[in-house]
Amino acid sequence: MSTGPGPETEQFRLAADEPFVLPSPELLLAADPDAPRGLPDDSPLLEREIRPRRRLRWWQILPIAVIGIVGSLMFAFPLAFGSGSGAAMVAMLGLLLTAASLGWGAMAARRAGYAWPGLPRRGSGRRASWRSIVVYTLIVCAALALAVWRVVHLRG
Repeated sequence: MSTGPGPETEQFRLAADEPFVLPSPELLLAADPDAPRGLPDDSPLLEREIRPRRRLRWWQILPIAVIGIVGSLMFAFPLAFGSGSGAAMVAMLGLLLTAASLGWGAMAARRAGYAWPGLPRRGSGRRASWRSIVVYTLIVCAALALAVWRVVHLRG
């Protein structure tokens, strides 16, 4: 069995004079795993990956989305309405929860095999372009600077 992302092509190669043999229906429908196999010893055995495709399930996305929504609301309401002396603290906690859910979601998506535009997929062996890293870093720094600037001006 392969531990990689997909089947290796060497497993599916047959010699030119070798006929392709499918397993018998008895072999495919055998309920008892200890039952004798009906596959002859000289026929080629083809292996393929039987793991399901990696993707994010709803139970993985739900906590990330809930934390992100709660954090966004905690960040937005004190900034919009300026509710008292603790508004800056609530807004910063909301910003922290939002950033945590963004990071959690990005790591879960990366483990499922998704990649940000401009960045290679996990395990591909390619290096990320320095331009895309600079662009993502500037976007995150600008958003963080604007959020902190707004919370600081909330006190004054």
